[in-house]
Amino acid sequence: VALVKIALHSAQVELDPKFQLTKRSILEMGAEFSIKTGDIPAFERYIAQLEIFYYESQHGLVESKVMYPLIGLNLLRLLAENLIADFHTTLERIDLAQLQSNPYIVHPVKLEQALMEGSYKKVWQARAEVPTPEYLFFMDILMATIRSEVASCVEKSYSNLPFDDAKSVLFFTSMDELLRFAQERRWAVSPSEKRITFPSTAENTRMFQGERIMKQTLTYARELERIV
Repeated sequence: VALVKIALHSAQVELDPKFQLTKRSILEMGAEFSIKTGDIPAFERYIAQLEIFYYESQHGLVESKVMYPLIGLNLLRLLAENLIADFHTTLERIDLAQLQSNPYIVHPVKLEQALMEGSYKKVWQARAEVPTPEYLFFMDILMATIRSEVASCVEKSYSNLPFDDAKSVLFFTSMDELLRFAQERRWAVSPSEKRITFPSTAENTRMFQGERIMKQTLTYARELERIV
């Protein structure tokens, strides 16, 4: 009998709007704190527990003021971790009006469109358009990923680049940032020439040889046209 009474009391507490409001507030504070401390796994856990309040049922509660900022942050997390399928699944659970007008949601949606287009410049510009400073945490993670991909392409496309060109193409705002990045990737830096030289690899050589063969083939084709 005592256990039944305890179970009934617990069920009543769970249905109490004040209890639910307190529970939601604690989870939201936890999510916000995890962003400030850079604890992504903790943020993911808090968001998972908030889903019942944000998507499934409001428990008769007034909509939270931090609901859409946190949903937007989670969308950015999914982009930063390249979880595109989960990103779109989350979008499907958001009201269409919010998708089109809520600044906290519109920002990551536009960001995803820019990524799909391969327009990294738009992604970089979006960093200056964040609706709240907390968004910068995931924006910086996303930019670091993009910068690494661009750097890999640059290494294969050029033997060297002037400082200013490298800084621009890698979306750095200062020369110190560029030089630290160059050191991390073990690029040769020449302060006197203000130029970065990229390491020569077998893959670079193969690409160069492929380009040389392609040019020779085009030359042969032109010569054949003249003969005909």
